[in-house]
Amino acid sequence: MQTASAIRPQRARGVGRLVTKPFGGRTRIAELYQEGAAKIRLPQTFTDEMEAVIINTAGGLTGGDRMDWSFVAGPDTFLTATTQACEKVYKAAAGTAEVTTRIDAGPGARVHWLPQESILFDNASLTRRLEVDLDESAEFVAVEAILLGRKAMGEAMAQGMLRDRWRIRRGGSLIHAEELLMAGDVAGLTASGPVLAGKVAFATVFYSGPLCEALLPKVRAVLGDAAGGASQWNGKLVARLAAEDGYTLRKCLIPAISVLRGGASVPKVWNL
Repeated sequence: MQTASAIRPQRARGVGRLVTKPFGGRTRIAELYQEGAAKIRLPQTFTDEMEAVIINTAGGLTGGDRMDWSFVAGPDTFLTATTQACEKVYKAAAGTAEVTTRIDAGPGARVHWLPQESILFDNASLTRRLEVDLDESAEFVAVEAILLGRKAMGEAMAQGMLRDRWRIRRGGSLIHAEELLMAGDVAGLTASGPVLAGKVAFATVFYSGPLCEALLPKVRAVLGDAAGGASQWNGKLVARLAAEDGYTLRKCLIPAISVLRGGASVPKVWNL
């Protein structure tokens, strides 16, 4: 007879895939697949844009969970993908939560990857991968934001692990690669001045398209004196932001995203 400690804990699995196509001047569904805890909802829009809201019905992530998302934007389509809420990553008793997102943008396509913040609790363990392939004529906007606990609730991530891997290609050539690893004494690491200087909220904003040079001064203007900065080179624009808490981060993050979206704000589900 097995004891309770010997029983393998149940883990969440999810696979979601969305493929778009142009039809009648609008972005339409070519393929939609959902499995396990992964759900994709498509609220009505009245423009050429399709908005996809991804949902993890498990209610959060912990060690051993795995989510796989895939988005393919057909030629001349406009897809914005976001999350229903902030993704919570809880204490991992064993293993690591894994989230993989793959994005392909065809000729003339526009893809905006705008998930809400991921909240990491103490002793959380998360590995994320973002793999993007862009046509030479495609536009891509992305944001990934992290909160190391909820400061207003008195929470903090003292120990744990976060690994974040980005690979973005345009026309088959790698234009952006980065690796982030925070492991072990996360509170001690992020207290360091060259890292986060004690701040618990941070984000990366990315743009690749024909307007990099023109958008850079506008992004810097909305960032003002916020902790962080923006640069553009090699056909991409990258902004890094850090803040004392999630609310302060959003106050500078949302205007920066709006600039990159031609004045459009973030999806409505971002509203607090």
